[in-house]
Amino acid sequence: MYGAESAKIYYAQHTARGKDYLAEAEVVAEQIHQRFPGASSVLDVACGTGGHLKPFTELIGPTEGIDLSEPMLELARVDMPDIPLHTGDMRSFDLGRTFDSLTCLFASIGYVDSVDELNQSLSCFARHVVPGGVVAVEPWWFPETYVDRWVSSDVVEWEGTTIARVAHTVREGDTSQMQVHYLLASPSDGVRHVREVHRAMLFTRKQYETAFEQAGLRPEYVPGVLSGRGLFVGVRV
Repeated sequence: MYGAESAKIYYAQHTARGKDYLAEAEVVAEQIHQRFPGASSVLDVACGTGGHLKPFTELIGPTEGIDLSEPMLELARVDMPDIPLHTGDMRSFDLGRTFDSLTCLFASIGYVDSVDELNQSLSCFARHVVPGGVVAVEPWWFPETYVDRWVSSDVVEWEGTTIARVAHTVREGDTSQMQVHYLLASPSDGVRHVREVHRAMLFTRKQYETAFEQAGLRPEYVPGVLSGRGLFVGVRV
């Protein structure tokens, strides 16, 4: 879970890089409306700092967000004070209401710890959409599409601070382990080093589809969209 410092770095990095939340939301909204043309509400699970919330409000209708990290939600509330935001675990949250559609993007589903927790999460998602409602989940890489020992890097400027990021990801069994190192440099604070470790499950396509089906969702996999990982879209039967 992202703490206060990690949440601020996440927000700064993706904002400075110009992550195109609107374009991503357009892809997802199109898939939702193909299956439920009248969909007019969205719950964004693992919404983070809320980059997709405003676009979904414009493209679909009233949107709410939920995330396990309160520091991430605090940043989202600054930008979107009028959008309801909730603290909750994707495996077990209960908002006591349903939506026409539910999204879980940016491969956040990969942070669950097992197939059982994947099943729990999809069941939780299904409970929060109306009959005929749509659940859209962006997966992490499949075992056969994951590239072992991948290195990525970038440097951005944000509000007087230079942020250099280097990441190295290795496979360990059915998981990927990403070591991320940040150097943050500013005139007032000098240079600081921040290290994070991200563990994500390498579920198979079949495991995702089975989790959808067991939750009462009819799944379809849309390949190649978003970051190339594709999108699972399920309709509640």
